[in-house]
Amino acid sequence: MTGLAGQTSGATERLLDTEVLRSFVAIAEHGSFTRAAKAVFRTPSALSMQIKGLETTLDKRLFVREARRVHLTEHGELLLRYARQLLQLNAEAVACFLAPALDGTVRVGTPDDVGGRILPRVLATFARSNPAVQVDVITGTSRVILERLDREQIDFALVTVGSREVDSERGEIVHSEPLVWAARRGGSAKLREPLPVALAEPGCAWRASAIDALDRAGRSYRVAYSSDHSAGQRAAVLADLAIAPLPRPLVDSAELEVLDEPQLPPLIDTHTALVFGTHCSDAGKALSQHVVEAFRALRG
Repeated sequence: MTGLAGQTSGATERLLDTEVLRSFVAIAEHGSFTRAAKAVFRTPSALSMQIKGLETTLDKRLFVREARRVHLTEHGELLLRYARQLLQLNAEAVACFLAPALDGTVRVGTPDDVGGRILPRVLATFARSNPAVQVDVITGTSRVILERLDREQIDFALVTVGSREVDSERGEIVHSEPLVWAARRGGSAKLREPLPVALAEPGCAWRASAIDALDRAGRSYRVAYSSDHSAGQRAAVLADLAIAPLPRPLVDSAELEVLDEPQLPPLIDTHTALVFGTHCSDAGKALSQHVVEAFRALRG
């Protein structure tokens, strides 16, 4: 029977083939059987047969097929989360036995708002397959972190940048998200003149985006609060002392709201860049791949 890999105690045990899951994830990410086929080096017809077998195994429809694109069904979205986890665990298991053992110390630099959201899960996963590697996390502003990277004090950095421009020889953009104006829900700071704003210290991409947008719009404002950390900006907003430019995910709370008013100029997206030092260790490169996969899962 298609998709069935074994039987136990008279009941059919349905197992998922990792190659089929890899094809499924590729189709979901590319939105096309044709583009996915090129990515996994198979023919579109072979992928179609794999998906039919998978749908038979799970007894659920996974894709809605349209003329130019395919979309995940509700069951497909659920399977996508499991598929990525299974493929990641499979890769970790293989690496644990076949990859050369890694050891030493990896030094990672990151602002707290970036590292706090992504690193706990990444470090837990990395530690399971690389128990001999010690990871030191150094926090600070993106400007300070890049300075330490240039002095070869860290292996790689996760920093925020205001545009998609990053030296391709040193790193890459690994995540993008909207930068929005955040205010205390029901607060009065947004009504004051000049507009009170809470900003990061000079050199921060969020600060540069906000000041540029306000200046271009000719909006009267004053810097009411400055902080090296996004937690400080959020604190000022929660106290209704000011509004602040923050990534959209940081505004997901009952106390904060996203301001979408004609008087406020729109902000450009904020981007997270993965930047390598001159002599990043093998362990550092391995950890950086875990970081990239974690950001990829966020986009999914």
